[in-house]
Amino acid sequence: MKAGQASGGTPRYLSFDDNGLVPLLFGDHDRHLARIEQRLGVALSSRGNQVAVTGPDGSADAAVTVLNALYDRLKGGLPVTLAEVDAAVRIAREPDGESAPLIEIKTPKRRITARSRNQARYLQTLAESELVFALGPAGTGKTYLAVAMAVMMMEAGRVDRIVLSRPAVEAGERLGFLPGDLREKVDPYLRPLYDALHDMMPGEKVARKLVSDDIEVAPLAFMRGRTLSNAFVILDEAQNTSAVQMKMFLTRLGENARMVVTGDLSQIDLPPGQTSGLADALDILHGVPGIAVVRFTDADVVRHELVTRIVRAYDARPKRGNTR
Repeated sequence: MKAGQASGGTPRYLSFDDNGLVPLLFGDHDRHLARIEQRLGVALSSRGNQVAVTGPDGSADAAVTVLNALYDRLKGGLPVTLAEVDAAVRIAREPDGESAPLIEIKTPKRRITARSRNQARYLQTLAESELVFALGPAGTGKTYLAVAMAVMMMEAGRVDRIVLSRPAVEAGERLGFLPGDLREKVDPYLRPLYDALHDMMPGEKVARKLVSDDIEVAPLAFMRGRTLSNAFVILDEAQNTSAVQMKMFLTRLGENARMVVTGDLSQIDLPPGQTSGLADALDILHGVPGIAVVRFTDADVVRHELVTRIVRAYDARPKRGNTR
């Protein structure tokens, strides 16, 4: 890399002892170093297994944190791609210190780690708590990480089955007019849950477990009257439940079960005047022991960088007033 893209501050010098990992750390044609330069406004100069970091003190410190965190990933056998570089930069920029704890979820197809400090807290909470509410905008990993934890726990024998549910609010009372049987009618509303499963497990294994009911993907209405024991249960898009539906769902919790409720209170699709069951539950259950709440913000969006800007633009709109 060529120095000179940033100036100021005393250069920091890093040396990495495993020469086999250095090319993976730097990336093809040093593209990982170039990404860190671009994101943090520093200059990185590499020679052999050494990197000199030049730039303003805060940015240079962040770059050192990023490089050390990525090197630790590689030493742990985890891959480093541009997405991991972006995640390490995101975490290093956060105001409360060094890199987030490296919590890893192992599934048959993927090894997954947190890409923001809140995600790290979320993974820790999922591992420790029986009932978790996860709130925040799209792209923060609320449901994806919950499905990953569910798959890992089932593979480890800690739960016998996974139950994934969503309210089919968009269909309303029109399900009877849609073509096909009931599953064909509701599956489009459950598709994101299937997508997450296929990211974690081979397709044929997902198919077998769906047939055997080791994995169940069902609309919320199918939960009524049941007790879900020895299961990892996830309710997605919970902002679109009614208060009655939410109480019904939460009281399905059985022995040796985990329950995760995810939602975005800025995206409620209920009819005007109807209270969101998610908002209602958060109010009623505030302070109840054994219930954990994790709140994500647009800073935790880990999809394409443009998604973060889109979320922020929509969040800012009410402040400007609606314009038709």
